[in-house]
Amino acid sequence: MATDKSVHDFSVKTIDGTTKKLDAYKGSVLLVVNVASKCGLTPQYTALEALNQTYREKGLRVLGFPANEFGAQEPGTNEEIKSFCSTSYDVTFDMFAKLKVKGEGTDPLFQYLSDETGGVIKWNFNKFLIGKNGEILARFEPQVEPSSPEVKAAIEKALAS
Repeated sequence: MATDKSVHDFSVKTIDGTTKKLDAYKGSVLLVVNVASKCGLTPQYTALEALNQTYREKGLRVLGFPANEFGAQEPGTNEEIKSFCSTSYDVTFDMFAKLKVKGEGTDPLFQYLSDETGGVIKWNFNKFLIGKNGEILARFEPQVEPSSPEVKAAIEKALAS
C-alpha cells in the first residue's frame, strides 16, 4: 500500500455514539462494510451476519458503517438503523454511526480505504478485508456476495496468517 498508515490508526463513532479506536481490533481480521437499510443489496446483512457467526470465534470482526450517499438509501437515525438491523436481520456484529463514504466530508477511514484500494466507493456494501495488523488485504465490490467463495477464501487465508 502507498502509506505506512493502517486501519488501526483511525477512530470512529459507534452506533451508540461512543468513540472507538480501531486499534482495539489488533489481532483480529476485519471485514469493513458500508451498509444501507433501503438498498437492493440490503439482504447482504444476512450473509454478513452468517460470516460473523461462522468466523467470529476464529478472529473475524464484521464492522458495519451506515452511509447515505447512494440514492439516499440510509435515511434513518443511528437509533433507527440499529433497530432495523437487529429486528430485520438479527445483526450482532459491530455497527457504527452513520458517516460519509464519498464526496465532501468523507470520513477519514473511508477516505483512506478508497485511496489505498484504487478509487471512490461506488455503492453500498463495498467490503474491505483488513488483516490482523491493520493492512488492507482485499476490496470486494458491492455485487460480490459476502457468502461468495472468493470472500470466504480470503477471510480464511487472513485468519490463518
